[in-house]
Amino acid sequence: MPTIPIRSTTQNHLDIADINHNLVLLKDGSVAMVLRLNAVNFDLLSEQEQEATIYAYAALLNSLTFSVQILIRSQRKDVSNYVKLLENQEKKTYQEKRRLQINRYRQFIAKIVKEGNVLDKKFYVVIPYSRLELGLSAASPLTFKAPTTLPYDKDYIFQKAATALEPKRDHLIRQFNRIGLTARQLTDAELTQLLYSVYNPDTVGNVKLMAAEDYHTPLVGSHLKSPTPNQNPPLADKTSSPPAVPNKPQSTPSPAPPTKSL
Repeated sequence: MPTIPIRSTTQNHLDIADINHNLVLLKDGSVAMVLRLNAVNFDLLSEQEQEATIYAYAALLNSLTFSVQILIRSQRKDVSNYVKLLENQEKKTYQEKRRLQINRYRQFIAKIVKEGNVLDKKFYVVIPYSRLELGLSAASPLTFKAPTTLPYDKDYIFQKAATALEPKRDHLIRQFNRIGLTARQLTDAELTQLLYSVYNPDTVGNVKLMAAEDYHTPLVGSHLKSPTPNQNPPLADKTSSPPAVPNKPQSTPSPAPPTKSL
């Protein structure tokens, strides 16, 4: 019985249509801008600084005339590279006492991470651009299937979304500066890395994505194993040059028969 090839891809089950112009475009036509914020240790502030921070945060919330989403992601801290660095320093050290100190410190770090489950928290603010702002009707909550085509051209949607989101971004950055927080917009590469870590939480610590222009195949296809000799070869890459075709010898046209003069 012949096997039916699988034509469905993982991208068909995601709500993300494209990442470009430092924005995330969803399949229903809505767009999102993501800001990354640093953290402030509130407990280390004095009482006056804490009160000033609270009043500044309240002023930020009261100044908002649009909806935002605050996202806090907690991930287990990956210190494998730092432990490997300590191992290399331990091998390069010739002093016995110093090498013993590095060895104890390396074991101490590995024990803390293993038993204490050290978490790395990152803070984001998402500014949405809805379908209503684009001039479309709201999506029905009873529609479970994601749309297959965008309502407008991608460049048009990105242009309209950037015009509406950039003033909101600048307003939030100014308000966060009053609290003592630094906010910045994520780039295309950072958005790709963030969304990849959301959908692949187990492999994010060991995977570092390249720039989008460096890929010649989709991200999902890059993890496929090379085919065995019994399997069909993969499709050729669009960027690869076509196979050379030998030039056929050009036949010289035969001379026309001589015409008789009258």
